[in-house]
Amino acid sequence: MTRALNLQWHSLAFSGFIFHEIVDNPLEGETPQSRLKQIGMMSVLYIMHQGHQQLTLSNIVEITGLTRTGVKETIDPLVKRGLLTEKFVKNSMGRGKARQFEIAPQILEKIQSFQRDHMRES
Repeated sequence: MTRALNLQWHSLAFSGFIFHEIVDNPLEGETPQSRLKQIGMMSVLYIMHQGHQQLTLSNIVEITGLTRTGVKETIDPLVKRGLLTEKFVKNSMGRGKARQFEIAPQILEKIQSFQRDHMRES
């Protein structure tokens, strides 16, 4: 299978999986609007991940044009769901701490497993 097609399958599998996880498993008190924002944010984060960009609040704010509070409000439920992992690193000035996120490794493993299974069926 060509690399371009392989990447396309990975993107489709990721989008479908994320959609299912967020829509079918609402958090208590969560609105449909909040779930839709989370799906959109995961798409942005996946593109950043594919581009080898660090998933920090500052980078996400810069790319999305949202406020830091707006990003936090969308990111926090994704961490709570286990779709993102969070760690604290030194900020760009090396003085304070910054929140850095990663797409949870088990999510990426599930997507790769789906891809392998699909390639065997083809």
